[in-house]
Amino acid sequence: MPELSRRSALTAAAVLATGAGTLSAVVPASAAGHHDSPGSFDEVYKGRRIQGRPATGSGHHEHHGGGYAVFVDGVELHVMRNADGSWISVVSHYDPVATPRAAARAAVDELQGAPLLPFPAN
Repeated sequence: MPELSRRSALTAAAVLATGAGTLSAVVPASAAGHHDSPGSFDEVYKGRRIQGRPATGSGHHEHHGGGYAVFVDGVELHVMRNADGSWISVVSHYDPVATPRAAARAAVDELQGAPLLPFPAN
């Protein structure tokens, strides 16, 4: 993957924000459905076990992950839901995707076989 400069990342974020604003003007929030909680998943993707499920309890998941937990080979992949309903992870932070499952798959792609290391929460 080519290196992403800060300028490119900010430009991409501005384009996404503009596009999200245009989309929200066209599609009512009730039709967009980005407040719906995604369902659970458990699959093997490119030889790695990825899992996702609604998180129970409070703390880090409730604030950043939108009440959702994702795991790659049993190690938590920190995910965050954006205001437009897209998802990002600590591994693929500048590449928003539509679902937590897509975020897990993108992380596996980015890791290229390397293990996911635990991310210390504050």
